[in-house]
Amino acid sequence: MSESAIPARISATPAAREAISRLRAARGAPVMFVQSGGCCAGSTPMCFPEGEFVIGDVDLLLGDIDGCPFYIDKRLDEAWNQDVFLLDVAEGEPEDFSLGAGENLHFVTLSPACVTPATSDQT
Repeated sequence: MSESAIPARISATPAAREAISRLRAARGAPVMFVQSGGCCAGSTPMCFPEGEFVIGDVDLLLGDIDGCPFYIDKRLDEAWNQDVFLLDVAEGEPEDFSLGAGENLHFVTLSPACVTPATSDQT
């Protein structure tokens, strides 16, 4: 199966898609997401200008959201053992060097087991 035929394992809420759209418009370029295996960030993916984070052998492409790739550390993917993930936004400033999702907003990664009916409006 070719890489383009692999089904995406990441989707996004309308709020996350709107935040990505605003970021792309403000920056004039796509962004990328990296869900690392770090102990501090938890479910917070890092958002960078596309190409700013060097992808390595331990990074797995889950798919892309509106042309923005989303990677996860293979070991974290195995530990979480989820078929699909959902990108959303939450209140609060982003972690470390991550781009924000808007004024006092940051991106979060959810698994279907953690999605509440209020956030399950994925596209």
